[in-house]
Amino acid sequence: MDLKWIQTFVHAAAHENFRRTSEELFISQPTVTIQIKQLEQYLGSSLFKRVGRRVELTEEGRRFLPHAKHLLSVHEEGLQELHRFKQGYTRRLNLAVSPLVAAYLIPHVLNRYVHANPDVEVQVQVLESKQIADAVLQDQVDLGLSRMWASDARLTCDILGEDEVVLVAPHDGHDAETASPLQLGDLLANHMLLTYNHPEYWDSLMQELQTRYRYMRTMLVTQVHVTKRFIEEGLGISFLPEITIRRERMEGRLLQVDCSELMLPTARTYAVMKHNVTEGQRFLEFFRGFM
Repeated sequence: MDLKWIQTFVHAAAHENFRRTSEELFISQPTVTIQIKQLEQYLGSSLFKRVGRRVELTEEGRRFLPHAKHLLSVHEEGLQELHRFKQGYTRRLNLAVSPLVAAYLIPHVLNRYVHANPDVEVQVQVLESKQIADAVLQDQVDLGLSRMWASDARLTCDILGEDEVVLVAPHDGHDAETASPLQLGDLLANHMLLTYNHPEYWDSLMQELQTRYRYMRTMLVTQVHVTKRFIEEGLGISFLPEITIRRERMEGRLLQVDCSELMLPTARTYAVMKHNVTEGQRFLEFFRGFM
């Protein structure tokens, strides 16, 4: 049996159309017909029946389809395993990280880790924090690095680090030593507050701000990097983890404003995983050395 027959059968079953199957596989329509016939002869079963201009799976075809998909999956897994072996990998680490973690926390650590562990194949999925716990529960990843607490009892969730949250405004062009200090109330009177760019601290912060500054206007912006760009353009101000604005502050593109009138929160990074996941635990111990 030729695996090409199986591949053609699976695609034809999905489309119920031999012409579309031929276009997707970049082969001729007669070739599709021939390969399906060869597979049917090998199996001793009719897999398709014609209904007008299209084809439908027979009962035998429906019963064989999941096994055909499994054969292709096993074949692909075998090829990937050989490819990993040729590259020198004997272990695998699957990570799910939030966009903020991916951009600001993990690059340096991951670079050090892959050099210290050349036998580990690392795969990184960048997911929103609210998606990471599910990825861990479904065994899609060994470890999640999230900015949101995971409360599921089937998971361990530990605080990996904390970042100061600071008030960020567009740079006004004045020298920091001679300019008059900026006040939060004045900033809110002249700029929109860009909110909910971080998954955890905004609810409590908004309650306090709405009590103190009822006149403020807000705009929901769900990503930190977009928020920073909007602030640079003068669209608004926001409260962001300090680690996310260091470069822009040093380059004079954003301004960190003292905000002593508020008790500002902290932004946390959490390690989320199932109990006793070896590769995830090894990486976590390595990561803690840099926090």
